[in-house]
This record gives sequence, C-alpha cells and structure tokens, in this order.
Amino acid sequence: MPKMKTKSSAKKRFKVTANGHIKAGHAGKRHGMIKRSTKFIRTARGTRLLSKPDAAIVKKYMPYAR
Repeated sequence: MPKMKTKSSAKKRFKVTANGHIKAGHAGKRHGMIKRSTKFIRTARGTRLLSKPDAAIVKKYMPYAR
C-alpha cells in the first residue's frame, strides 16, 4: 500500500505534543488589532491546545503525527 499523504496546510499550522495533544496558534490576530480589546490580544498570545473534537479532525489530516 502507498503511504497516506499529510495535508500541507495542517503540517504548517499544527504541532503534536508528546502526549498527543494538538498545539495551534490563536485565531483573529492578523489585522484589525485596534478594534480588539486588550484582554483579547493578551489571551490570544502564544499557542493553545485544541479541544478533543477539533484535535480529532486535525489528526485525520496528519496520519503519521501520533
């Protein structure tokens, strides 16, 4: 059987931790920061762990990242 392909968009946006969780950057920070609250900007700093339903979708896109 041939190898399954990884979605290129997924491998650029997500990383898998040692425990199998999915790390991702926060959404909504590309532009328009003036209209966003300082609380939103502060809490959206860095990365976050995806919820289980979202992580299950991402893991389908990355079959070898377990």
